[in-house]
Amino acid sequence: MTWEEIAPLLWQATGETVHMVAWSTLFTVVFGLPLGVALVAFDKGGLRPAPVLQNALAAIVNVGRSLPFLVLMIALIPFTRLVVGVSIGTTAMIVPLTVGAVPFFARLVEAALREVGRDVVQAAQAMGAGRLTIVGKVLLPEALPGLVAGLTVTVVALIGYSAMAGVIGGGGLGDLAKRYGYERFETGVMLATVVVLIVIVQLIQSLGDFAARRLSHK
Repeated sequence: MTWEEIAPLLWQATGETVHMVAWSTLFTVVFGLPLGVALVAFDKGGLRPAPVLQNALAAIVNVGRSLPFLVLMIALIPFTRLVVGVSIGTTAMIVPLTVGAVPFFARLVEAALREVGRDVVQAAQAMGAGRLTIVGKVLLPEALPGLVAGLTVTVVALIGYSAMAGVIGGGGLGDLAKRYGYERFETGVMLATVVVLIVIVQLIQSLGDFAARRLSHK
């Protein structure tokens, strides 16, 4: 294939990958951030100790992280169809991408929050701050560099997951590489897909590292 033939395919596939990763990142933050906060808050010695609930949440997170993404995608086909009405395509893949990334991101949130000094939390408690105030104005701001770094790692992982989504008709760069690079032996398409994925990952990682460093200095 010539570049004139590859370029439109590559552009469309890149747009599909960005669509999947952007929406799944949004939903991952919406669900994963509160879950990570809960893992810390409900722990023994946390803001609202509830060891039984914390252990249950931790078990759910561990199960979610232990499943290979390809297996998770296939297992979630009925749920995906229930949520979005279809089981293939870029929009459908947002569901398994989110489900797969939420436990991963929640653990990174938990790790970032545990890095916040206990004395900072105790000082806020001594001043009469409530639990929600401590979370919103102490824990999350203090842990922001770690949270940004964790989100960066999560987005990079989602890009990799989105490439795997092409195996079951998820669209995007993974689907393009499979249909043209693998099934039709178009080496040029495969190389172009790899280059685009590398560029996207490097761009996301560089931006995330820059943001985390700036926040750390502040």
